[in-house]
Formats: sequence, structure tokens, C-alpha cells
Amino acid sequence: MVKTLLKELKEFKLPSILTPLCMIGEVIAEMIIPILMAKIVDDGINGQDMGLIFQTGGMMIVIALFGLIAGLGGAYFGSKASAGFARNLRKAMFDNIQTFSFSNIDKFSTSGLVTRLTTDVTNIQNAYMMLLRMAMRAPSSMIVAMVMSFIISPRLASIYLIAVIFLGIIIIFVMQKATKYFKEVFEKYDKLNESVQENVSAIRVVKAYVREDYENDKFKKAALNIYNMFVKAEMNVVYMSPIMTGTVYACILLISWIGAHMIVGGSLTTGALMSLLTYCMNILMSLMMLAMIFVMITMASASGKRIAEVIEEKTDITNGSNPIKEVKDGSISFEHVNFAYNKTSEEPVLKDINITINSGETIGIIGGTGSAKSSLVNLISRLYDVTAGSVKVGGVDVKEYDLETLRDQVSVVLQKNVLFSGTILDNLRWGDKNATEEECKRACEMACADEFISRMPLGYNTQIEQGGANVSGGQRQRLCIARALLKKPKILILDDSTSAVDTATDAKIRKAFAEEIPGTTKLIIAQRISSVQNCDRIIVMDDGKIDGFGTHDELIKSNDIYREVYESQTGAAGDADFDQASNA
Repeated sequence: MVKTLLKELKEFKLPSILTPLCMIGEVIAEMIIPILMAKIVDDGINGQDMGLIFQTGGMMIVIALFGLIAGLGGAYFGSKASAGFARNLRKAMFDNIQTFSFSNIDKFSTSGLVTRLTTDVTNIQNAYMMLLRMAMRAPSSMIVAMVMSFIISPRLASIYLIAVIFLGIIIIFVMQKATKYFKEVFEKYDKLNESVQENVSAIRVVKAYVREDYENDKFKKAALNIYNMFVKAEMNVVYMSPIMTGTVYACILLISWIGAHMIVGGSLTTGALMSLLTYCMNILMSLMMLAMIFVMITMASASGKRIAEVIEEKTDITNGSNPIKEVKDGSISFEHVNFAYNKTSEEPVLKDINITINSGETIGIIGGTGSAKSSLVNLISRLYDVTAGSVKVGGVDVKEYDLETLRDQVSVVLQKNVLFSGTILDNLRWGDKNATEEECKRACEMACADEFISRMPLGYNTQIEQGGANVSGGQRQRLCIARALLKKPKILILDDSTSAVDTATDAKIRKAFAEEIPGTTKLIIAQRISSVQNCDRIIVMDDGKIDGFGTHDELIKSNDIYREVYESQTGAAGDADFDQASNA
């Protein structure tokens, strides 16, 4: 984990080195000043030597300024190093997430990834700042102060040593108890973010069903869980403060009492006692800083493991050693394909699929809910890899293609349509970043989107809100189809992508496909028979298997599922649907 995280220091290694060096300079300045103070008291004041007082005072001012500059340098370089480290960690995670296959993404919840990119990185940033500044300053200050104390008076310095050993044992004991709570609290953060994400993304549904109170209660429980966990952790940590404060005052009292007797006996000077009291505060404050560092490290270690998991995650889908960078045509072949989302599953989602689709064909795919229609088409562009068998595009196994090349030639309009913040043109150019406005308009005409865009005041420069919230479901589907068409793919997959448009518009889109992109292989997943009956051939899916494959007329005669659903949708047989027909 540590090695993975430290790789992201990169250009911030120098500030990371300069920060502790500056802190050491600040410590040196702080340790010299008590000695000079003792000199002023013992030699200057007692000896009534004003020249020595001014001379030593001037040295103290110079050393104090040096310490100030060193402290400022430590703050500057520490801030730069920790903020830069956090930036690189976020970038490393985000970049790696972009390479994930769908199966990799399935391992991490969306809310979990958000927590890792925000809260966890912030914890690492704060802990790294603390480490650079305090982890060097506190131990060095404590050690130097201890050495100086023993030089002045071994007898009195032994009091510090006993106090340090006592408090060190207390810190270790408390940290062990607090650690387990800090490790658990970040899992609770995932639940909190999940609650927020679901509520915000589905706010219209929440309001439509008047479920605000339920959502408030769910959020309150998630927030309360984090509160309770932090309270348990902090209750352990908070005991250290009164223990340390009591120890500090006990040391001061003992040193003052014993030191006063030593001064009277002539074995210690007044200035030396002042120096010892100053060193006492330095030692015990340094110990308190170390306790804070342990708390931060405990929290950060839990966050670091979660961040490292994302950075170290390797995508399941990669290019081969010599990937092919050209797709010959849009032909598709499934050869004894089995597929399961979880490779340890006993029952695969797709079972022994064997079909061949010619380049330029229009293929309809229908089936009941859960019949694995989407799973079938996801294998074509390698959104997932087959468990067994092979999928070929253009006569070549998809695993042999360069991923970017393959996905450029296989355009997918997924079941869940997504638009991004920006103008309509910005969204369309996801299909082709260099597309002209005329090319965008042409694609929209084919997708029957131009008719509603032209009615908007700003036309193609209309702003789309996050997630496409300011357009209807049917408009969103048509924009996504137009975006896919701009890629000019050899294979176009529409995964139930016209479900929100009326039948007349659906027919216009299918007609435009037939006339404008005859050479593109088109796979249309639909629930309406009218959307697929004019396709060259139709695949009927049932429970992960191909129940039928042929033309509309052939399936009417030979396939019971297709015939029953066709009759139900044309009014010839009751109210049957795909799910009922497939279970008949």
C-alpha cells in the first residue's frame, strides 16, 4: 500500500524533502533560545553586564527570525507537497477507473468510489501534511530537548524521561483501541454517500411518491452511524488530553520544587532552571504532537488501503501483444459462447450461444425480462469478456483487436441513456469530436431529434443539464442515437433505445437506418414486435438461450414465444407479454 501511494509523489518529492529540513531548522532555533535566556539571567542580569545582555539579546532575535523563516518554509513546502500528493492520488484513481471493464466497476460501488476520491484522499492529505511537519519536528524537538536537559541537570532530566515513558505507554494503549473504530468508519461513509447519491439522482421519483420523510430517515441513520463510530474513537483519544496535562503540571511542580532546593544548595543556577522548565514544555508538547500524529496515521492507513485498492486494480480486459487495429466489416459470430458475471457462478447467464450475423444485416433481439439480451450484445464491444467460447467481429476474435479500435467501430446506445452537462453539440461530439455542425444535424435528422432541437430557442447550442434532466426520456434517447451515429460505426447496437418514443417516430428511425446506413450491421433490442418485425432476422432469447432465430414470418410459424407475444400485441390473444409467453 505505502509503495503504491508514494509513487504518486512524483514532482512533489523535493517539497517533501525540504519540509522536514525546514522543521529541523525551526527546532534548532527553539532549542538554542533557552540556553541564551539562561546566559542572560545568570551572566547578564546577575553580573549586571548590559553589553552581554544586548549582545545575547541580539543573537536571540536573529535566531528567532531564522526559526520563523524555517517555520514559514515548512508550512509552504508542506502545503505544496500534501496538496500535490492529494491531486496526484485523485488523478491516479480517476485515470485507472477509466480503464476498468464493467466487471471491475462492479467490484466498487459508485458511492464507494466517490468516498475514496474525496474523503479518503483528504484524510491522506492531512496526514501527509502532519507527517512532513510534525513527524520530524516532534521527535527531533523531544530528543534535542531531552539531551540538553541531561546536559544541564541529569537529576531533573530523569523526571522528563519517566514522564515520556509513562505517556508513551498510554498513547500506545489508547491508539490500539481507537484504530478499529477508524477502520470501520469509512465503510459507513460509503453508505452515507450512497444515500445522498440515490436521493439526488432520483429526486423526481422521491417527490412523486412523497417519500421525503423516508429518505430523510435513511440519511439520518447513515449520518448517525458515522457519528456514533467517531464518538467511540474520539472517546478513546480524548482521555489522552487530561492525562498529558496532568503529567505536564506534575513535572513542572517536581522540577520547580527540586530545582529550588538545588538553587539554594548552589548546585543549579536560576537561568538553568528556567531553561529546564522551557525544555519540559517542549518535550511534553512534542509528545502530544506525536499522539496527534498517531491518530492521523491511524485514520489515514484505513483510507490509504481503500485508495490503493482502486489504483492497484487491474482491468480484466486488456489488449493482446500485437492487437489488430482495423475492423474489416460488421459481421458477427458467436461460437459456443457461455458467459457469467461472476466466474464462480454455477449457472451462466448465457448458455452455448451459436449464431452468425452477416455484415449489414438488421437483427432484432427480443425476449422476456432477464433473458440476457443486454448481456449478449455487451460481449460484442468487449464491455465484458466471454467465460467460454468466442465472439468474432469481422472474422476476428474480439480479444485480438485493439480495444479503442473495436469500440470505435461498435457503437452502443445503452439501455440507460446518459447525457452530460454542456450544449447539445458538445454531447453529440462524444461520437466524433471533430464532427461539423452539419454532420451533427444530419445525424439528428436520422435519429428524428432535429425536429425538437429546432424548436429550442438556442437550437444546437441549448445547454443540457446534468444527466439530461431538462429533456424528456424520448428526446434523450434520440440524442443518444444521433451521438452513436456520428461514430459512423460498422456495428450499431440499440439496447431498448427507442422504448420512450412513439411508434411513428420509431418507424421513422428504423427507415432512416435502412436508407442511410445500409452497410452498418444493426442490432435492435426491443419489447415491441413492431420495432423488429421488419428486421432481416430476429433472435428470440429465453433464459440465456436462443429460443429462435429467423425472419418474422418464420418465427410466427415455428416459435411459440414469438407467436404468442405477436398475437398479444396485435390484439389477437388476450394480454400475454414476453415474460408470460416465455414461461408458458
